[in-house]
Amino acid sequence: MARLRGWPAWVAVWALVVLTATGCSASGGHDDSRRALPTYGTYDINALPSGDLRSGGTLTLPITQMITQFNFNDVDGALDDVWTVDTMTEPRLFTRDAEGVPRIVPDYLVSATVTTEPRQVVTYRLNPKARWSDGRALSWRDFAAQWHAVGGDDERYPVADPSGYDRIADVRQGADAHEVEVTFRQPYADWRRLFTPLFPAVAYDSPRHFDADWQGRLPVTAGPFRLASVDRTAGTLTLVPYAAWWGTRPRLDRIVFRVLDPDAALQAFLNGEVDVVNAATSEAYAQLKNAKDTAVRIGSAWDEVHITLNGAGGPLADPAVRNALQQAVDRPALAEVAAEGLPVKVPLLGNHFFMTNQPGYADNSGRYGRFDLKAAALALDRAGWHSQGGGRPRAKDGRSLTLRLVLSEGTNRLGEDLAQLVQQMLDKVGVRIDIEKVPASAYGPKYLDKGDFDLAIFRFTGLTYPSSAYAIYRRPAGGQVFENYGRVGSARVDELLGRAVGTLDERAAERLYNAADAEIWRLGHDIELYQRPQILAVRKGLANYGVPGLGDIDFARVGWQK
Repeated sequence: MARLRGWPAWVAVWALVVLTATGCSASGGHDDSRRALPTYGTYDINALPSGDLRSGGTLTLPITQMITQFNFNDVDGALDDVWTVDTMTEPRLFTRDAEGVPRIVPDYLVSATVTTEPRQVVTYRLNPKARWSDGRALSWRDFAAQWHAVGGDDERYPVADPSGYDRIADVRQGADAHEVEVTFRQPYADWRRLFTPLFPAVAYDSPRHFDADWQGRLPVTAGPFRLASVDRTAGTLTLVPYAAWWGTRPRLDRIVFRVLDPDAALQAFLNGEVDVVNAATSEAYAQLKNAKDTAVRIGSAWDEVHITLNGAGGPLADPAVRNALQQAVDRPALAEVAAEGLPVKVPLLGNHFFMTNQPGYADNSGRYGRFDLKAAALALDRAGWHSQGGGRPRAKDGRSLTLRLVLSEGTNRLGEDLAQLVQQMLDKVGVRIDIEKVPASAYGPKYLDKGDFDLAIFRFTGLTYPSSAYAIYRRPAGGQVFENYGRVGSARVDELLGRAVGTLDERAAERLYNAADAEIWRLGHDIELYQRPQILAVRKGLANYGVPGLGDIDFARVGWQK
């Protein structure tokens, strides 16, 4: 699962890394022959013009779970797989290139211009050919409905992330029916991330429509593909070209998404049943690097692995305890084990907003990112959690320092090994970790969203717009936790991020994000681990698909070579 792409995205732990329970030391076994992580903007998609592709064919892709909520802006729909389907079936005004730079999609937009005085105003000129599947033309009403639903003023809408939308003052028609004017009450630097996907007003104009209309279906679409079928028994979603599509017709006849756990997906690929599979684990890479009819594609993306700490109650409500856990986890050891058997290195992350090979990156972890068991033990002593000896957990006021690390039942052996390594590391400072497995379908909505955990290990991916991480670190408001599942925040972080997202000067914004990042480390919001490499095995002959760097896949261009 995954909360995604520059627009927050989380991925469940089972998709992470190969680990062995004995790999707790970063010393020894280091393979210096591994290449460094690909540089900023590196991509590998076998890019080919449409003339080199045959017309027709099927692409079968594995997904992590059956989609039940198809509205990406809904708190239960903000998943990587939902993002993929929505950007194939709903309007995306901008797409990102390999370096994460947004580009206009001319199928929907003729132009988008911005003025900043006296207030920031974005004027969108819509493609007159762009129409919803119910026959209506795209209009300012769709923009206005999305702003009202996602902007955060009405808590009846269960939104995942209002950032950016909450800075809009007004949406209205421009010079004619094909022009939209969006006026901001506060500047917003990443305005291009808004309204992508754009959703139809008729399915967004009330809290009931926003939530119920998208459960198990796509009520209205306007993309190159449409949803043809949902087979919950077989665990498949099938998309086919949209007959009324006004743009370049997709090369493929159909795209099938098939629900498979990681081990099953690997075997399905080797058996020729799916066309793509993750190869970013030592076990998978070993089986795939020389597999028949297989191409391994490697690139650089925004992809991080971390441990979220729940500060809403219990021992982790104390920042000193959270800081102690940060220092008790051997991050270099985990990164080294994650890299075992892979052709690229896995670097530690010292930043929550920028990847190590991305402009703006600075290591702000300080002492909170250094493995130091003595400092961790001392911090727990000072916080009143005293050793009981005999391998027992520390205690305070008659309560033991026992925490729950919640895992999805979809977690395979590799993800379980990661959790067990963390369990062993924390045991050394007297913190007992109970690993609890929960149903995969409930992991997000009933555990992460509800805060029913102490520790949780997962990924955020695709956050190339730094403002899209705002929802992860801002303080919850009212009944909304946004993407801040651990409920850890501060007025200082909110103030710095509020200034950063509204700073139009890129270098000045980077300085503000880095100042906020240092505060996030100090708060003990989480234990940031490492930057995950992108290694994908695909069927030979598949074109315009693979690792797109910091960009997006255009599924209308994906196809099979002649």
